[in-house]
Amino acid sequence: MPRSSHRPMTRRGLFSVAAVAGLVAVTGCSSKDNSDLSDQANSADGKGFISGDGSVTEFSKAQRGKPVDFEGKLFGGESLTGAQLRGKPSLLNFWYAGCAPCRAEAPHLQKLFTEFGEKVNFYGINLRDEQGTAEAFERTFGIGYRSVEDRSGGVLMALSQYVPAQAVPTTLVLDSEGRVAARILGQIDESVVRTLVQDQIDGKDATNPSKGS
Repeated sequence: MPRSSHRPMTRRGLFSVAAVAGLVAVTGCSSKDNSDLSDQANSADGKGFISGDGSVTEFSKAQRGKPVDFEGKLFGGESLTGAQLRGKPSLLNFWYAGCAPCRAEAPHLQKLFTEFGEKVNFYGINLRDEQGTAEAFERTFGIGYRSVEDRSGGVLMALSQYVPAQAVPTTLVLDSEGRVAARILGQIDESVVRTLVQDQIDGKDATNPSKGS
């Protein structure tokens, strides 16, 4: 889809929330909103992802809920929990190898991972692939960060308040307390995510937080 909506010079334009399928802030949103998004994903011609336009939902510090709470296994067997992410900002990207937008955004995510280095916890959440398939994807795109194997959907379920079922790709930016500060539904815009993450490194509040319904 056209990406021009994410290239205005002003920050206000950059982060305008052009809500996908009536997307509103998680704070105060109804179950119907998440149901509508899930319905769209489930009817998306079998491709398994919503045709999101990269829309950004920001949450002010006052809007953010509790720190995320989940437990999963990285490819390789080590555990990763929500509690381990606290202490510095984090980025979680939900993906799988056969997802075309995931493939398109992979080089941009790797570039961001390289730029931010140890300042940010950076993880993928892989929803469909066996280890061999995931590793082949990572070799193809030179991915240096690690991913959770989540074919069982445990991490997705734990974060379902923020990530609609089958809405892949979705990217979450967490603050240093492990709370969701921003969500990108669909393929990311590299410059947008760079600014969102840098804001969390700098401890800034959301400039254009979403409004609850």
